[in-house]
Amino acid sequence: MIDDPLNEDSAHIGVPLTGPPDDLLVASVEKVMREAADAEIMPRYRQLAAHEIAEKAGPHDLVTVADKAAEAHLTAALMELLPGSVVVGEEAVHADPSVYDALRGDVPVWIVDPVDGTRQFIAGDPGFCTLVALARGGELLGSWTYAPVLGEMATAVRGGGARLNGAPLRSGTPVPGAVLRVAMSHPDYTTPEQKRQLLGLRTEGIEARPCGAAGLEYLAVARGELDAVAFNWEYAWDHAAGLLLVAEAGGAQMTLAGVPYRIAGGNALPFTAARDAATARTVRLRLQDGS
Repeated sequence: MIDDPLNEDSAHIGVPLTGPPDDLLVASVEKVMREAADAEIMPRYRQLAAHEIAEKAGPHDLVTVADKAAEAHLTAALMELLPGSVVVGEEAVHADPSVYDALRGDVPVWIVDPVDGTRQFIAGDPGFCTLVALARGGELLGSWTYAPVLGEMATAVRGGGARLNGAPLRSGTPVPGAVLRVAMSHPDYTTPEQKRQLLGLRTEGIEARPCGAAGLEYLAVARGELDAVAFNWEYAWDHAAGLLLVAEAGGAQMTLAGVPYRIAGGNALPFTAARDAATARTVRLRLQDGS
């Protein structure tokens, strides 16, 4: 990441992707995310009218005009930054599920959740964020997590480490013998079978609680405030940015099968991401107990 604010002359537009994002592209995406939040999200924070909120799959799966407008803003700006790239956004996939197939291709893909934690956003709670990840050929290359109310911007570059507001971010390791703090899929978003799968976390030595916005839970793992997360849904927009952030902060992740999560899907669920590999293995074993 670069320290000086970007101006129009230095914008990273039209440069093809040849590997992980460079400092200029990282900063350009940060700028785009801040602009999208300023234009489309924050003016609606604590200002939503009832007609600006709608259900998708059910009463707990909500979308707002801010989600849709921010995704449209991000889609246009990100595709301009990187020629030949495509965008897989939560709202675009809801409208056309075939959009998700781009994650299986070889072109650069931006994975976007415009408002992660829509329920918190609707409630006027500051615990929401915007998530962007960059991938190619199934490999995560860059990660951005922006919580506008909290004033936090976390970034990660494959092989380049993780940062929070410009400072290096390290997950560390839990204190030996300490109770593991784990955030797991919220019961409002899980089926009876999925709830049963998570029962293994209700055991001595683990303090499990329902998750908030997934992106902020991953950030909590990356900064060592939370020991692990466990989720039994695999939509890439919820997980891609956070998984790379945790990995570059020194953490580890694995599915129930003991292999890395694949952004294109087909994972053995639940899966976990944790501050270190030992914690990830412990959580996986407890999840196996419930499966």
